[in-house]
Amino acid sequence: MERALIIGDSGGIGSAVKAALVAQGVTVVGLSRSVDGLDVTSETSVAACLGALQGPFDLIFVATGALEIDGHEPEKTIKALEPEALLAQFKLNTVGPAMVLKHALRLLPTDGRAVIAVLSARVGSIGDNGLGGWYSYRTAKAAVNQIVHSTAIEVGRSHKEAIIVSLHPGTVATKFTEKYAGRHKTVPADEAAQNLLCVISELGTDQSGGFFDWAGKEVPW
Repeated sequence: MERALIIGDSGGIGSAVKAALVAQGVTVVGLSRSVDGLDVTSETSVAACLGALQGPFDLIFVATGALEIDGHEPEKTIKALEPEALLAQFKLNTVGPAMVLKHALRLLPTDGRAVIAVLSARVGSIGDNGLGGWYSYRTAKAAVNQIVHSTAIEVGRSHKEAIIVSLHPGTVATKFTEKYAGRHKTVPADEAAQNLLCVISELGTDQSGGFFDWAGKEVPW
């Protein structure tokens, strides 16, 4: 790997992935809202920020997202579901990565291995959902998994060595999860970054369009 693009490089996982890649000697370009004004919920912003870049990139890592938006906490019951919370989750966690994919494809090499990895979450799995709740976040993550899967099919027709996947990082000790970790074992962001980069390095083209966890195990849809 020679060049990588990190979308959301100021966040806990994004910054850790960036640091790990730099330590490996990879040239990393990072984009974030706080530093570069990238607003993934605005296609105009995404098109402008990504349009200013020159490819190719061997890795495009999409680390944007949020569990709690505008004070809306994950719902414990359908009775607590509000349209505004659901739409906010879709806008950031589904539409955002979708717009990045739309405008980042031109940055892939026309031949040779390249990976686009989008951070998802195990709670976005319908097959693995045995607890219920968290309606807005679960649904937005399930939707982004569909975006990733469909994009992988399309891109695979023109970029034979491209790999596009959703990744579950585990419960990472960041501000993103500190209120909701509960009894879940957490890992430091730098450890999570190393885990994810290990998975990325071992992916094959036959796994494009899949959903994998931090250990490389496939997560059910």
